[in-house]
Amino acid sequence: MEQSQSLDTLQSLIEKATKAGATAADAIYAQGDALSIQYRNGKLEQLERAEGNDIGLRVFVGKRQAVVSSSDFSESGLTDLAARAVSMAKVVPEDMFCGLADSGQIVETFVDVDSFDPLVPTEAQLIEAVKECEQSGLAVQGITGSEGASASWGTSYVTLLASNGFVGKRRGSSWSLSTALIAGKGTGMEQDYDFSSAVYGQDLESASLLGKRAGEKTVKHLNPRRIPTTRAPVVFDPAVSSTLLGSFAAAINGAAIAKGTSFLRDAMGKPIFHEAIQIIDDPHRKKGMRSKGFDAEGIGTEKRTIIKDGVLQSWILDLRSARQLKLKTTGNASRGPSSVPSPSVSNLYMNPGKIKPSDLIKSLDKALYVTDLMGHGVNGITGDYSQGMRGYWIEKGEIAFPVSELTIAGNLKEMFATMLPCNDLSFRYGIDAPTVLIENMMIAGE
Repeated sequence: MEQSQSLDTLQSLIEKATKAGATAADAIYAQGDALSIQYRNGKLEQLERAEGNDIGLRVFVGKRQAVVSSSDFSESGLTDLAARAVSMAKVVPEDMFCGLADSGQIVETFVDVDSFDPLVPTEAQLIEAVKECEQSGLAVQGITGSEGASASWGTSYVTLLASNGFVGKRRGSSWSLSTALIAGKGTGMEQDYDFSSAVYGQDLESASLLGKRAGEKTVKHLNPRRIPTTRAPVVFDPAVSSTLLGSFAAAINGAAIAKGTSFLRDAMGKPIFHEAIQIIDDPHRKKGMRSKGFDAEGIGTEKRTIIKDGVLQSWILDLRSARQLKLKTTGNASRGPSSVPSPSVSNLYMNPGKIKPSDLIKSLDKALYVTDLMGHGVNGITGDYSQGMRGYWIEKGEIAFPVSELTIAGNLKEMFATMLPCNDLSFRYGIDAPTVLIENMMIAGE
């Protein structure tokens, strides 16, 4: 479907829902194109091209709501979709907090977040990139094999229309390149990977440098040791410090706060982190992985300081959770064609500190450096934290040897309170943090 036709289709769908008995409705059209390449040991293993489009309809009958989706855009298909949605809404329980935004809440003009790269790669270009990436990694001394390299490109187009008068369109693009390599043999094998992702293809890292770095990371993990159970400072590499920020984001999600299922449910206005820490949610970041000018409910987005000088300033809210908490939405609603809106962060990041990671390591007598986490061990209600890990042991200010098969444990409240950020913030994931030090954690080993 052409983008110019999407508004007419959505308008027709909402009209059909209204005629079927809906008191309000919104509709979303999503179209995507993608190309992905899998390459391993010098051979192309998979080339996949995908195209798809879906339409989603959310209807309200008083304080009852239902969501349906379809890829059938025929007149009869849209009529059936509207009738089915209204029939479903009539029989579900009432939800006193659901509903569209008031007309005065919706946004009419949107910030340009530069989220679309018009360049379309050829299959040959992506194949050349993965080939170069894998070859560069295999050339690193100590690398004995490859788990493959992959590249992908995709675009998305979204149109949102609601009976309250909101009309919004946005488009986005994504590029990625990665490789996974093997070092050692038999029971002594180790594997690691590296990747690059960007909105614009020109912003991807060099394929050869990416492969080389992946190879060097893999070799460094050879001959890992275990250490006796102890307590010590723990340094989180940016690849894993972002997961701590992700756990924080889940804890301040408005839906969890409204249910009382977050360990930070009583933390508003209180110090959570060290006073030097600032945490920002910025949906307007140019070329950001999660940038957007409006949210899934037609609310204008804005850059927001979540943690200021260590103190919690705001929850992450959509309309429903805001109504439950008797607050104003923060414009953080997210949804797909087949789901209701829910709160979600955009480009969330922790401001960098002043110390270099190398200087931090030099200052530590005995500490653990974490590069990989295994499993999922975060209790969102209590904040208890326990994860398997791999990384390195630090002694007398230097990386001494690789370690594995260890578990680190603590409580996120205590971990956040003693967190010290380094100065190496980079934007790679959408939720990003620099290298961070946690003052003291339990390390379970031998």
